[in-house]
Amino acid sequence: MQLVLATNNPDKVREITQLLGDLPVTILTADDYLEFPEVAETGTTLEENAVLKARTVAEFCEHPTLADDSGLQVDALGGAPGVLSSRFAGEGCTYRDNNEKLLRELEGVPAERRTARFRCVIAIAWDSEEVQTVEGTAEGRITEDIAGAEGFGYDPVFYYPPKQKRFSDMTLEEKNLVSHRGKALQEARSLIIERLNAMRA
Repeated sequence: MQLVLATNNPDKVREITQLLGDLPVTILTADDYLEFPEVAETGTTLEENAVLKARTVAEFCEHPTLADDSGLQVDALGGAPGVLSSRFAGEGCTYRDNNEKLLRELEGVPAERRTARFRCVIAIAWDSEEVQTVEGTAEGRITEDIAGAEGFGYDPVFYYPPKQKRFSDMTLEEKNLVSHRGKALQEARSLIIERLNAMRA
């Protein structure tokens, strides 16, 4: 089986291939194509965006396609930034821009009210019609500063209590065991293995 990753984000590609790389599947990325669709995330939910990306790229590449959409939901901000997480600070913003805006919005909010969760929805489009979705979440809280050398996105401000670490202080292997994307990818692995077994039957 060939499986296309519907993302132009090299950080996501690294996390996904680390968890799926041992499967008997050839993983293709945007780098394997001269042209690759840039899918506008016009959905109002993570699910809608994941399905939109997976289906669009599957139609273009004519291979099964995996897409994810992830978001950070901060309780004190009514669930924001949510579906707008990657562009919280505006179009073309950097990870740091987003983190700095988030900390400004939470200025003065005490630790016990800085609860938040990462959500990840993964969609696998087996073709342009058949799409399956799975989800993973990770509960934590937002720190008061930016720190840590690993990870990406909001990892430098996301503290994960069970490990007593920020995501940005975890190795890729550590993070994939507990993160929202890691949990969703474990579910996606099961779907891929089921499909491979069905193909062999």
